[in-house]
Amino acid sequence: MPEVIDLSMWAILAITLGLFIGSAVVGAWISRSGKTGGGTSITTLHSAILGMLALLVGFTFAMALSRHEARRISLLEEANAIGTAALRARMIPAPYSAQSIALLAEYIEIRQKIAEMGPVHVEREVLVERSNAIQETLWRYAMDLAARDSAMVPTGLYIDALNTTIDLQTTRLAAGSAHIPEVVFLTIYFVACCAMGFSGYVSALEGSRLGYSTVLMAFLLSAVIMLIHDLDRPTEGFIRLNQQPMIDTGRSIADWQKS
Repeated sequence: MPEVIDLSMWAILAITLGLFIGSAVVGAWISRSGKTGGGTSITTLHSAILGMLALLVGFTFAMALSRHEARRISLLEEANAIGTAALRARMIPAPYSAQSIALLAEYIEIRQKIAEMGPVHVEREVLVERSNAIQETLWRYAMDLAARDSAMVPTGLYIDALNTTIDLQTTRLAAGSAHIPEVVFLTIYFVACCAMGFSGYVSALEGSRLGYSTVLMAFLLSAVIMLIHDLDRPTEGFIRLNQQPMIDTGRSIADWQKS
């Protein structure tokens, strides 16, 4: 069974819209069948469910937005750390200087590719392994430099920047894989279906047919939920992380290599 994260945004919108409209139709059918009673208690319960739905959607939206912001900040921090490591690599003696800068140039390209891939992409693990191998090579260079020259400047500063770069890869991988739990989405869908069902029930109870207002409510709910899904997916959809800091850092390293 495919997970929600595997479905496309348009598929989620279509399924959600159909689910909500179907719930309203079922609610109207139950009301017209006369199997249950009506009155003020139904209207009160409908209002309570709508309030509960608003709270769930609001908290989930805030959760998705905070995770999106965490990914953006970690991207900027990693770009700055790689740029700092490349700058300090220019101060260390040859041949470590040129070799380190070349590896950092490849490293930032790999980090960009990983950021553009989904968490379940088949090539993602291969690229992560390659970035780990580059980190190991750079760290061996740093150990050799420390053995030759243990001075704080420039070897110590370079090691500090390299250590920060390595740590931030773990931070970014964790941030990219941190998604809203599916049980939260299932709860939202359940409460939203109940709310739409009671909307259809109340409409039929009042003698009116399901019309544009019900469809509009279902569409607005579906659009908001799709927006939450979009924020929860940094590599696809309408809202994506801007990779410009990484691109600019990569260009700067490439220019240093040419000079």
